[in-house]
Order: sequence, then structure tokens, then C-alpha cells
Amino acid sequence: MRTIFMGTPDFAVPTLDALVEAGHEVVAAYTQPPRPAGRGKAPRPSPVQLRAEALGIPVRSPRTLRDADAQAEFAALHAEVAVVVAYGLILPRPILAAPALGCVNVHGSLLPRWRGAAPIQRAILAGDPVTGITIMRMAEGLDTGPMLATARVPVQDKTSGELFAELAEVGAHLLVDTLADHAHWRAEDQDEREATYAAKIDKAEARIDWTKTAELLEREVRAFAPAPGAWFELDGDRIKVLAAHVVASNAAPGTVVDDELTIACGEASLRPAIVQRAGRPAMPVADFLRGRAVPFGTILR
Repeated sequence: MRTIFMGTPDFAVPTLDALVEAGHEVVAAYTQPPRPAGRGKAPRPSPVQLRAEALGIPVRSPRTLRDADAQAEFAALHAEVAVVVAYGLILPRPILAAPALGCVNVHGSLLPRWRGAAPIQRAILAGDPVTGITIMRMAEGLDTGPMLATARVPVQDKTSGELFAELAEVGAHLLVDTLADHAHWRAEDQDEREATYAAKIDKAEARIDWTKTAELLEREVRAFAPAPGAWFELDGDRIKVLAAHVVASNAAPGTVVDDELTIACGEASLRPAIVQRAGRPAMPVADFLRGRAVPFGTILR
């Protein structure tokens, strides 16, 4: 098909690759403009821009799709379908209506559960046993369009980084299969009664509150790994916890209960396995403790 691709982060790249490998003619890649990044704050192109340029696909980065000129340029591409994966801009009605088959979205949850910006992290935080991918024909609402296909993926003990990578590949393959079957699409409306909203992750959420249960904190560690990273303060330093286990011991929340940095929570305790100091590489907690002992009875706030 003659296709427009619209996406920005790493999560979108496997779908772009799959479209090209399947023989679709990707006539343009729309992505967010380069953003300041790194210590020098130099503009950094998005992963989709870098991949599209490597594939020889023209890249467009409008700051809005609401003005008439941008909409005319989009329509002039005469696409049969637009594929959207974590693009980052609201698509107004003229954009949604321009391709013959409309705009098709690859969404990282089993809709209508977890509509919004952070479906993968929210699924982990909620303790969902299963999440997945939904291929959806886009409508004007937030992830409200009719569903074309789904694929289920177990959450298990995966971090958000691991689940992102897995779902990106699952979504890419499901999208290609769905386009191949476009003559037989049977769109299914979402059940609004089951809808939940996946709000964007606020960095303030990542600070560990030891009064929560260890089970919930272990999910937070996985949901925020690798970024922004669940963290606590130790002598003024921010320590990220990138992996941890629940331990059946109890004490006042925030109390270090042994020499392995096991920390009491509101219920049970959390034993970090992988930690990271600011500006340092991640390391096993045993290596961290060799360089910085945290005595039994230390109270963490």
C-alpha cells in the first residue's frame, strides 16, 4: 500500500521496519521535531527520524497538524493508509479522513483498558497479568476508535523496558498482518464501560514511599525501569532501584533490616537487586554495598 508512517520513539521503529520489509511504499515519515537532549542540550532527532532517513524515506516534522497548509500537504501524498505509533500529536479530522483506509494506530494495551500516554507502565503498576497490542482505526477521541485486531502478551515479572521491546515487535507483526487482510476488516467498537486512562508518568511518582506495600513497590520498580527509575535518598544522594524482590520481614517503614539493604515497607520488605547512583552505571546491590555500607537500622526517608 501507499503508506504514511507517523511515530516518534524507539517503540515505533520496528513497525516502520516491518512496513518496509513487507513491501509497502512508505511515502513519508511524520515525527516530532528534534528536541534538546544531553548535557549540551543539542537538538536530537527522534529515533523514527533517524531510521526513516537511513531507509531513504522523506521526513516531515510539523509542530501542528491543525493548520490548512499542513493538512493540504498531508492529503497531497494520496496515501491509502496512515500508520500511527506513539506519534505525539493529536490528529484532527481532516488528517484522519485523508487516507482512503483512514489512520490505523498500534497501541500498547488491550483497549479499552489503558487509553492514553503510558499504557505499558500503568499495566505493570496495576498488577495486570496480561497486556498486549491493539490495532485500531483512529477516531477523534483519545484511543477511542474501533478495534481491528489484538494480541495478548503476559506481563509476568517484566520491566517496562522489557515489555516495551516485546510489544513493539508484536505490534509490528500484527500491524503488517492486519494491513494484509484489509479487505476483510471487521471493526469492533470499544466498550466504554471498561475504559481506563493511562496518565503520563510524572517523575514525582518515581520516589519510593516506604509506607506502601513491598508488593506495590516491586511493581513500581519494574514499571519505572529503566526510566525514570524508582528512587530513594541516602545521605543526600539519589539511589535508583532498577530491580528488587519482596522479602517476608517487617519493621517500621524505611528501616534497613539486614546487611543486604533489605528495607521494610508498609507491609513486608523490599530487597533491591540492581541499583544506580547518579552519574554512575547500574550495579548489583552487593557491589554497591562494598563501596558504601548501609548499616542495619538505618532509616530511609
